[in-house]
Amino acid sequence: MKYHLILILIFYTISIKAQQTDQSSNTAEKLIENSGTLNIGGYAEVDYNQPINGDLYENGKLDVHRLVLLFGYKFNSKTSFVTEVEFEHVKEVYVEQAFINHRFNQFLNFRAGLLLVPMGIVNEYHESPTFNGVERPNLDKYIVPTTWREIGMGLTGRLDNLSLRYQAYLLNGFNGYDGSAKFSGKNGLRSGRQKGAESFSSAPNFSAKIDYYGISSLKIGLAGYFGNSQTTLFDGISKEDASAISRADSSVVGINMLGLDARYNIKGFQLRGQYNFLSLSNTDQYNAFTGSDVGRQMSGYFVEIGYDVFNKNNEIKSQLIPFFRYETYNTHHSVENNIETNNAFKRTELTAGIGWKLTPGAMLKMDYQWLKNDASDGIGGQFNMGVGIWFF
Repeated sequence: MKYHLILILIFYTISIKAQQTDQSSNTAEKLIENSGTLNIGGYAEVDYNQPINGDLYENGKLDVHRLVLLFGYKFNSKTSFVTEVEFEHVKEVYVEQAFINHRFNQFLNFRAGLLLVPMGIVNEYHESPTFNGVERPNLDKYIVPTTWREIGMGLTGRLDNLSLRYQAYLLNGFNGYDGSAKFSGKNGLRSGRQKGAESFSSAPNFSAKIDYYGISSLKIGLAGYFGNSQTTLFDGISKEDASAISRADSSVVGINMLGLDARYNIKGFQLRGQYNFLSLSNTDQYNAFTGSDVGRQMSGYFVEIGYDVFNKNNEIKSQLIPFFRYETYNTHHSVENNIETNNAFKRTELTAGIGWKLTPGAMLKMDYQWLKNDASDGIGGQFNMGVGIWFF
């Protein structure tokens, strides 16, 4: 790792463009930056997934996976409001973001409301035409529980002289226990997302990310998330009741997550990768109290390469991008002594496919996935096709 950082610093030193403008704003920021008083956008995914099993017939699944409407309102040049209203699978409705942004200057913005946790690539840039493949990487499902958002407040800004963008938030945490365990070995922390829906809080959590964009066509992100899970058992108990406090403490998990991600585009090649490491504390007591099997550590990464076949033809305005992605993730990277490691939770996935970007905001996708875990010698597969759109 240290040699990689040295190479990056050398590249930065000799780079002709020592300072770059951050051109990778996500949709919420684009809505804030637009000049109109009321700005409207949206994105959608329509998917077809066909499991492939040599021994069994399996039905394919067709789904309007998500349809999201985005609204940005500018009260004045300083203060804006942004929200995303999401319909999933036609029948479920969620609010994905809803926050007020006050801009003091380019270096300092204040935000408050329902915020995306800045961790990894896909959690912030999750519109279908912004990533290859019909499905998002599963690292961003089981380790980083995309789309991950909670209610909170914090500061954001850009330091163009240093080629840095930062975010720092105090947020409500995961629901770890509300009468039953929300964390598990199979799904990690995913079921604990409160999503701003009648959330409860017993302790604040801290999340921050720094993005570096000083080298042309390269963006590097470093993120951290630190705090404790929330539990309903602290609600209404006496501060003098040691037994009740001890019981409530057993339902709390300490959470420390780190993430490193990078994106690089050069001469038609698109390279991206992400690594996440998650360390949990008090999992021995949590598992004993709840009967769960959550791991003490979780980790995973993916690397991906794509190439725009049309990049050398200026007359063709669309992009044709064959790609390959390798990812591996393990929600039982390490476990306490009171449970056994489940090798089925160490999963490896290979995805190869092609995407045709008709325009930057409309994409047709097709790919095949090879799916494997360490508990089985067999490899399952899935064929996927999809349509993705994004406008603002």
